[in-house]
Formats: sequence, structure tokens, C-alpha cells
Amino acid sequence: MSVYFDAPVSATDSLIAEALQNEKARQQNQIELIASENIVSRAVLDALGHEMTNKTLEGYPGARFHGGGRYVDVVEQAAIDRAKELFNCAYANVQPHSGSQANLAVFFTLLKPGDRVLSLDLAAGGHLSHGLGANLSGRWFEAHHYGVERETGQIDYNKLEDLALEIRPQLLITGGSAYPREIDFERMAMIAQKVEALFHVDMAHFAGLVAGGVHPSPIPHADLVTCTTTKTLRGPRGGIILSKSVDYEKQLQAAVFPGVQGSIHTQVLAAKAVCLGEALQPEFKAYTRQIKNNAHTLAETLLGNGIDLVSGGTDTHIVLLDLSAQKKTGQAIERLLERADITSNKNPIPFDRKRPVDWVGLRLGVSAATTRGMKETEFSELGQMISKMILAAGTEEEESVIQKSKKQVASICLRFPIYS
Repeated sequence: MSVYFDAPVSATDSLIAEALQNEKARQQNQIELIASENIVSRAVLDALGHEMTNKTLEGYPGARFHGGGRYVDVVEQAAIDRAKELFNCAYANVQPHSGSQANLAVFFTLLKPGDRVLSLDLAAGGHLSHGLGANLSGRWFEAHHYGVERETGQIDYNKLEDLALEIRPQLLITGGSAYPREIDFERMAMIAQKVEALFHVDMAHFAGLVAGGVHPSPIPHADLVTCTTTKTLRGPRGGIILSKSVDYEKQLQAAVFPGVQGSIHTQVLAAKAVCLGEALQPEFKAYTRQIKNNAHTLAETLLGNGIDLVSGGTDTHIVLLDLSAQKKTGQAIERLLERADITSNKNPIPFDRKRPVDWVGLRLGVSAATTRGMKETEFSELGQMISKMILAAGTEEEESVIQKSKKQVASICLRFPIYS
């Protein structure tokens, strides 16, 4: 074996090594407020970088298509058992490589090509894998969408029921990536039952809050539930499928493999098992309570400074800004905040314009900064900074406000390092 093979990336690939080092520094020196991001534990990082990545396997524990998988069997079974305990469910599949593939496996299990799907509109907070035309789910299935009320920014369940009665979907879906309020899963299950549809909940964003007991669980109400292990679960990038029963076990096992993917990412399975184990600890419940408190503080601070929020607040980790009153786009404010070392992302709001560059929404999330240890005091300070930068945008005060905020961010980052 060559010396080159045993050398670290810093000695063999300067381009990639420098990018990795710069990314590490970026994370340390910026405050991450993108709602879909979080910071994994050192233990999760250890699993992701383990030699288990060298092992190729297909199939499930005890029924693999390759030899040498006994230790991966231990890891996958642990992940399954922990997911079932954490979410109080009867079935868990931990193999999906992403939340989108978990959703595709649900479609593969429950639907035939051309079946009707009714899901939350993307601009109202839904997700592209729930039937967006540009996505495979929107090409293989007849997708219809429900929205939110213009006045409240929230789902009107009476109107949703009327729409479901008109469309008669085979599958009703809820959940998404930018809906900041709790969803009435029981009511939606009743609507699905009334139109003889199956009910799927994608809780990718709020799964950690469900695990921590600070958000209602969809498990008792939905036929199938999907989520990611990143975001509020604070784990690696990957998906999970959950169910209150084992009714779909055989179909789901086949839908994931060989239905929508082949060999598993063995090192990610180990990282999933680690993060699910962490989520079973009392410290994780305290973390999710802090997420709720921080999101509320950020929302109230922004509102107090005249910044509008979709739905007027939040029940989750997401705070969705409506910048139309300031006549600003989400893209412009995203770039402005980044100059002060705060990362965020432009996002559509309900009834927004079609082109991403014209969206007037900005999505913020508190999970990653909460992981660093920031609490209400820091989120009040962040809310004040963000408000001042938005209001100063395009004025002669813009640069001085950004530079002042940049110094405040640097001070906060020093007080809350990512890894000791």
C-alpha cells in the first residue's frame, strides 16, 4: 500500500483540504440561521468518518445480499429500535438516503402512477417532493395543492376538506419546509378518512421537536410518517420512514430496496443510530424546549421592530419573514445578512411571485444556534440586529449598521464555539 493512500487530505489534495478548512472556519465564525441546518455532535462526526463506510450491503439485518455485514446489522438494528422507542411507533425503516427518497418510497408503497395527491403548496410552506411539477413526484402523479389563508397565513381546514371532497385524492400529505405553525393532524386524518384517502405526514423539519415532546406527534394519526435525521433531530443527512403499525412493513421494505435505492450508506446508518440515541436523553428534551423559547424570542423581537412574519409568529423552530412592507426581496436581505456573518435563505411566502429572485420571504431557523448554546438573550440581540439591518438596507446607514452587527456576531461566536 502506498504512502499516498495513508496520508491525510491535507497532504494529498490541497484544494479540497483548504475548502474543508475554510468551511470549518465559516461555521465557527458565522451564526447559522438556515432552518434546515444544524450542528452534529462529535460522536456523529466520528461515525460519519468511520471505516464502516468501506462496507457495501444491500437488504436488511439478517437478510443481506453480501457477506461481512454482522457489525452493520448491529448498527442498523440499534437505529431501528431507537427510532421506534423515540417516536413510539411499531415500524421504522432507517435506510433512506434522504427525506426526499423516504417520500418517494411512500409514494412507491401507497400509489400507482397517475394517482391523485393533495399536498401543501410550495409557496405555503410545502416541499418539492410532495408533487411539485419539476420533481419526479409531480411527473408521475396527478398533484393538487392546498394553501393557507391570506389573512392568517395558516391552513383553513374547512376549505381543505371542501377541496379534498372535490379532488378525491388517493393520498393526502401535510408537512413541508416553511410552515411555522403546528398542524392539526387529527383533523387532517379525519378529512383523509372522509374522502377514502391515505394520510402521509412529512415531519422532516419538526421531527426533533416531536422527539423532545414539545410538538404534537403525527404518528397516531397518519398512515405513514417520514422525516430526516438532520434539522431539529441534529443528526446526519438521511431519511426515516415510520408507522404506528406494521401493516405496510413488507411493502415499505421492498419500496426502499430495491424500489428506490440500492446499497445502504453504512457509515450514515451508524451516525443515525448515534443521533437517535442522543435524542433519547433528557438533555435533548431540554434542547428542544430551548428551541421553542428561542424561536418565540426571535419572532417577538422582529415583530416589535415592525418586521412582518407569516402567520404572525411561530410554533416551531421556523420564523418566516414577510419583507413586502419594506419593499425588499428575500435574496437582497439574505446577502445583506451574510455580510454581517449571519446565514439565512430567501424563501417564498404565501401568494408570492413565481421567480425566486422576486420572493419577498426570508426563512430563519434557530436550531443550529441553539445547539451552540445560545438562549433568549442572544436571540433577542440577533432579532434587534436583523431588524436594524433590514430597516437600514438601501440607506446611507446600511454599511455602518452591517459593520456594527458583524462585530456583535463575532463576539457571540467567540462565546459559543462549536466544538471545544
